[in-house]
Amino acid sequence: MPQEIQDSYYIESPEQATVLLNPLRGEIIAQLLEPGSAAEVARTLGETAQRINYHLKALEKAGLVQRVGTRQVRNLVEVLYRAIAKTFVLAESLSMKPETLQKLKDQSSLAHLVTASERIRREAMLLMEQSDVGEVIPSATLQLQVHLCDEQQRQSFIEEYAAMVQQLVDRYSGGKADETYQVLLAVYPKPKK
Repeated sequence: MPQEIQDSYYIESPEQATVLLNPLRGEIIAQLLEPGSAAEVARTLGETAQRINYHLKALEKAGLVQRVGTRQVRNLVEVLYRAIAKTFVLAESLSMKPETLQKLKDQSSLAHLVTASERIRREAMLLMEQSDVGEVIPSATLQLQVHLCDEQQRQSFIEEYAAMVQQLVDRYSGGKADETYQVLLAVYPKPKK
């Protein structure tokens, strides 16, 4: 029997950390807050079902997603997976030096940012290709800079920023929607020239 999805899950084993820090696997988990199949996740991320299935197997083996059921689609049986938690936190108790753990966290976020920006580019190009001449595809971007004094202020900003956007998404979600819109949040330091 599948367990209920947890709000947070602390990654305490190096094996789980290694599996989760792959940027594509992070995106897969983000898509599985509700049960979904490899084919559904693949369509959403613009990947092949085989590639997603490979990563789902690794996530399942590490205990980060679980099978929650199956469904018949034509003459195939699809396995449905769901993430075990809404958010994952790398525990300080991982048997790594603090500086190594921090580098791992930082590089994982940057790698995920690169993967996400590539997906945005790919999806934006696809939307342009699929649109009719003169048709305007509703979309929005916002680019700002914020000056943060230290690590504590940066962390507080990110937590408040994510919570505010989550409240906004929750307020407008629900009911039958004509279209689903992607929302991506990114915070990173401005590169030095």
